[in-house]
Amino acid sequence: MDERGQTTVSGELLPEIFGKLDENIIKIEKAFGVNIVNRAGKLAIVGENAEYARAVLRKLIDIAENGEKIDETTVNYIIDSLRDNTIGQIDGNNSDVVTLTLAGKAIKPKTMGQKKYVQQMRKETIVFGVGPAGTGKTYLAMAMAIAAFKKNDVARIILTRPAIEAGEKLGFLPGDLQQKVDPYLRPLYDALFEIMGAEAFHRNLEKGAIEVAPLAYMRGRTLDNSFIVLDEAQNTTPEQMKMFLTRIGFGSKAVVTGDITQIDLPGGTKSGLKDVLGILEDVEGIGITMLTNKDVVRHPLVQRIIKAYEKREKRENYKDKRKIRLKQGRGGK
Repeated sequence: MDERGQTTVSGELLPEIFGKLDENIIKIEKAFGVNIVNRAGKLAIVGENAEYARAVLRKLIDIAENGEKIDETTVNYIIDSLRDNTIGQIDGNNSDVVTLTLAGKAIKPKTMGQKKYVQQMRKETIVFGVGPAGTGKTYLAMAMAIAAFKKNDVARIILTRPAIEAGEKLGFLPGDLQQKVDPYLRPLYDALFEIMGAEAFHRNLEKGAIEVAPLAYMRGRTLDNSFIVLDEAQNTTPEQMKMFLTRIGFGSKAVVTGDITQIDLPGGTKSGLKDVLGILEDVEGIGITMLTNKDVVRHPLVQRIIKAYEKREKRENYKDKRKIRLKQGRGGK
C-alpha cells in the first residue's frame, strides 16, 4: 500500500488478482459495499469498508506472489476469515506444504481447519478428520501418508474402507479380492495416482509397500511401522472401529476420516465414528479435527449445498424438539 492509501499490484499479477471478467474484484466489492478502481496497477478503494477490502486484497497478493492460483473458493474463504477475525492466521507462504503432486503442484492446507488437521497429523499418533464432502480430509491424509513414506518415516501405507454402498446396491462383483474392493476404494486411488503416479503406485503395491483392503481384513493383525488411513469411517460399527484402533502397532500413525452426516449403515445401526469421538475426546495421543462448510475447497456450489442441508437439519431438529416439549406439556405456543 502506498502513502495515499492505494494498494499497488505488479502488472503480471493483475490478471490473477482480478480473475476472469474481474470476478474476484466484483465479489470483494459486493461483500463490503466498496468500489475498486484500477489505475495502472494502483488500486484505489472507495467506501466505508475500504480497509476490510484492502485486507482481502493484501492476502490475495501474498497468495499470487507465491505462484498459487486464486479461485472463487479462495476469495470466499478470505472474506469469511476477515469476518471471523482469523484473516491474520492465513498463511500466504509455503511453510505448510505437505508434499508435491506428480506434476509438481504443492499440496498444502488452504483453510484454518485444514491447517489444524495437518498439524495434528504431524503431532499425534491417531487423528480423526471429520467433516462434509470437499473439505480435503481424505486427500490431505493421503498426502501425509505419501510424504511419510517418501521420507522413510514408515515402511508401508495401508488404505482401508468399510465396504458399504452409498445408499445403493452394487450386487455381486466378479474378480479377485483386489477387483472386488476397487470400486469402494476408487477415491483413494485417485489421490494416490495424482500424488504418486500410477506407475509408482502399482510398483509399490506389488512389493507390498502399499496395501489396499476392506476393513474386515484388518482383524487379527498388528500394524507396525505403517501409515494407515481409514476412509468413510462413518460407515463403521462401534465394534469395527474398536477393532481397527487396536490394530495400531509401534512406529505407526493412523488417520480416520469420515462425514457423520452421510451414514449409509442399515437403520438402527450406530456409527462407530460418532461413537468414538465422545469416547476418545480427551485421550492423549489422539487428535480430532472437526471440519465445516468453511473448509470446503471444491466448487463453491458444494459449500452452498452443504449450508442448505445444514439449515434444513436445524429446522427439523427444532421442530422435533418443539413436538417433544408440547407432548410433555411444557411447549410454547
